[in-house]
Amino acid sequence: MFKFSKRHLAKTVSWRIVGTLDTLVFALLLTGDMKTSLNLSGYTFITKMIWYYLHERAWFRASVGNANSRHLIKTFTWRGIGTLDTILISFLLTGDGALGLQIGGVETISKMILYFFHEKLWYRINFGLDRRKKRKENE
Repeated sequence: MFKFSKRHLAKTVSWRIVGTLDTLVFALLLTGDMKTSLNLSGYTFITKMIWYYLHERAWFRASVGNANSRHLIKTFTWRGIGTLDTILISFLLTGDGALGLQIGGVETISKMILYFFHEKLWYRINFGLDRRKKRKENE
């Protein structure tokens, strides 16, 4: 049976808010069209929420010893998925592959920086980590 993790769900929603605002800003700057920017942001809000949750669940099972290495590798794997999603949806909405690549390329840099700090922040939060809380209390 599939069990939802409240932590992963909360991280998914918090990241989607940050990521969607970033997409909206860069799409608006590159297209100059609010309707296209809102459509892109809306579609990617949904698709990336699904991809992010699945990515988060997969990484929860992964064991990478060093926290900084984990955050860095996780940042790159997520960004690859997120950028491909943005490029594809941009292309489908505009019919312009070059514009899709521009939007995906620009947000790659901004979102990697934002995501890295999002991960560092969530690493400090015990929400939904009963095991980590108990371990710290016993130390």
